[in-house]
Amino acid sequence: MKVVFAGTPEFAAVALRELIAAGFEIPLVLTQPDRPAGRGMQLQASPVKQLALEHGIEVLQPLSLRMDSKDPQRALEAAAAHERLQGLDYDVMVVAAYGLILPRSTLDIAPCINIHGSLLPRWRGAAPIHRAIESGDVETGVTIMGMEEGLDTGPMMLIERVAIEDGDTTGSLHDKLAALGGTMIVEALRRMERGELTSTPQPEEGVTYAAKISKDEAKLDFALPAIALWRKVRAFNPFPAAQGMVNGTAIKIWKAELADYQGNAAPGTVLSADAQGGIVVACGEGALRLLELQKPGGKRLAAAEFLKGFPLAGLRFE
Repeated sequence: MKVVFAGTPEFAAVALRELIAAGFEIPLVLTQPDRPAGRGMQLQASPVKQLALEHGIEVLQPLSLRMDSKDPQRALEAAAAHERLQGLDYDVMVVAAYGLILPRSTLDIAPCINIHGSLLPRWRGAAPIHRAIESGDVETGVTIMGMEEGLDTGPMMLIERVAIEDGDTTGSLHDKLAALGGTMIVEALRRMERGELTSTPQPEEGVTYAAKISKDEAKLDFALPAIALWRKVRAFNPFPAAQGMVNGTAIKIWKAELADYQGNAAPGTVLSADAQGGIVVACGEGALRLLELQKPGGKRLAAAEFLKGFPLAGLRFE
């Protein structure tokens, strides 16, 4: 089979790598335009583009695939990409975390299959891994689905479940789901080649939406229960990183755990801050023990090391 691949971040690159290793012919890759990144804000190619170029695969990076865009440049690039796709001999388009909406004109050229990091219909949308952890889900998974114009509303073809462990962060769960997605998309295409790939409509019940993560969400409100903050710390690692404010300084909190506390101190009060007891902060319900922190311009440090340069005893998180 000839496969056009559309994706951008590492989650997608893992799947592309598996398709290449499985021997599928990939004549074209679509990925988002290069973006400024790093301290110098130099333009950086996406992981998918880097991998495609390593294997000599043609890459297109349109700003949009909507030919009816009101932005002339976007409309022009979309038309050029559409013309290239129409003139290309391919059997299926595989999409994974591409970041652009595929309009009907693209979906009509050839079948489109999506690798989605949740157990659909739960967590349709942009940030399914973050939201699953933040909401306290005990499991998630990967769904291989057919694509249509609705947001992740297409029929389900394959689905596999993964337990969410207490130690999982978005980073660790991302890696598990990316690897699983790569294996599953190869299996889906093998079944398609044999004419054995079937699909099932998504149930109407249980639909939730995983809104895109904003940096403002990273600011922790210690009036919330400790369990909710613990989930947020895990969900926002590695991006955008949970933050607590102390005397106007934003401290990133990379790792935490629930602490045994039954008192009624004001939320945000630092209950202990020493090498023995660690950094324990009162919450609206219970308390949170902070295990790994980072001050502005500093490195990520274990709590005991962090306290050597940033004492917290007697202070309060705002």
